[in-house]
Amino acid sequence: MEVFESIFSWNYILSVSITGWCVAQVLKTLIDVILIGRFDPERLWGAGGMPSSHSSTVCAMTVACGRYVGVHSPVFAVAAVLAIIVMYDAMGVRRETGEQAKVLNRLLTTWMESGAENMPFLADKKLKEMVGHTPFEVLSGAVLGTVIGFAVPIV
Repeated sequence: MEVFESIFSWNYILSVSITGWCVAQVLKTLIDVILIGRFDPERLWGAGGMPSSHSSTVCAMTVACGRYVGVHSPVFAVAAVLAIIVMYDAMGVRRETGEQAKVLNRLLTTWMESGAENMPFLADKKLKEMVGHTPFEVLSGAVLGTVIGFAVPIV
């Protein structure tokens, strides 16, 4: 318990935010193991997947700000606006980037299979497809981050 208090008393808002990210990444990895049936260490730090660690992080930060400095403070306002932007971006631009990567990877694979011997340096190139989130993944991350923000006591 002393370790817990020393970690969160150092910088409460930052510590709660990092906790939101860590919990989401571990859950994402466990869910991936259950669904895929194998452990992929990249899931511990990678983007995309369920729940959204971006959403969890910014929602935990926003709740921590509200609890620590009050919901009428400029710090809370900045955190809330940042959370909205991050979650919108995760569902919009970043998700579309992942969808485009899927199409480009399929095109590249088809092109390489049909005899593009002149460009062997492209044979192992793949764009990252898991960069964005579905609305459900973002909502799940937001709920997780909100719960973490309220669950961690102010020290």
